[in-house]
Amino acid sequence: MTRMTRRALIASAALGALLATAACNVDQGNTTASPAGATGGASSAAPKALKVGWSTIYLAPSWMQQTLQMLEEDVAKLKAEGKVASYETFNANGDTSQQIAQIQAMITQKYDVILVDAGSSTALNPVMEKAVAAGIVVVNFDSLVTSEKVIRVGTDQVEWGRMTAQWLADKLGGKGEIIAMNGPAGVSVSEERWKGAEEVFKKYPDIKIAANVHSEYNLAPAAQAFASAYSAHPTITGVFSQGGALSAAALQTLVKQDKKLVPITGENYNGFLKLWADKRKEGFSSIATAQPNYLAVIALRAAVAKSAGTAVPSTITVPLPKITDENLDQFVKPDQPDDSYPIQPIPQSEIDKLLGA
Repeated sequence: MTRMTRRALIASAALGALLATAACNVDQGNTTASPAGATGGASSAAPKALKVGWSTIYLAPSWMQQTLQMLEEDVAKLKAEGKVASYETFNANGDTSQQIAQIQAMITQKYDVILVDAGSSTALNPVMEKAVAAGIVVVNFDSLVTSEKVIRVGTDQVEWGRMTAQWLADKLGGKGEIIAMNGPAGVSVSEERWKGAEEVFKKYPDIKIAANVHSEYNLAPAAQAFASAYSAHPTITGVFSQGGALSAAALQTLVKQDKKLVPITGENYNGFLKLWADKRKEGFSSIATAQPNYLAVIALRAAVAKSAGTAVPSTITVPLPKITDENLDQFVKPDQPDDSYPIQPIPQSEIDKLLGA
């Protein structure tokens, strides 16, 4: 799973800002001292406006820029409601050690809430647990850590692969020859999505996987990888693709070579959605899902609720959106860049359900 052109914040500058404001923030402690992952009871103290920070492993990708925009828009609403006093984003620029230092600095500065999109599933555990022990509400979203002491908000990546692979198997009538387009080997997201897909394909012995291709989640290398696999297997009847740029690469190759447009699974990568919409009239069919940017909004709302003493689940699994031939027009954005990731906003009522309200 609506993009902005804001430049990524430089981590060192962000840390400098933290240290420079130390003297102004001596009374920013959290109103609850219970561990972030626990359910907890109601606080006797009146909720105060919160000091919120988001530590992200990077900001450059368009998905992160859209997430930042969505998060800042929700922060503005919460400021107007008197629930958030201040907000800052800290960009680690791909450096996990820098992300650890940023979180440590937020502990020192007595932030009330720390949101984290993690650069490592394990390396950040100690500092995040240290923040929880200091009475800070810590919510991890999107790229998750293994610690169970923080609130975690994410989607089921195995189900991602399972759902899209089942659609493809049904579309092929349980038989055919496919190319599988997966992300880089060893990357957890890629491995989990393929695990779900394999569960499905193993039930259909007449679906043959002609090639299992690994590629970066970028258009150029994906196009080269698919073209090579396709030249060796030109009789395929479908493509399992677990990423939007991978899907766009496969579809573009078929279009450029004037080949039969076989079913291809996808993601809400706008370049793929645009081409899908254009070729739908020629019979092209797909299904797509998304790692929705509103995971950040759900994380923030969970932190605000927890800080006010409300019981919040320690693990929040957000349902995967489903984009089909029938509802594609609700998602595709012809006037936005190809590398954007359009998504429908999540209603507050759905957020409340996820938080157990």
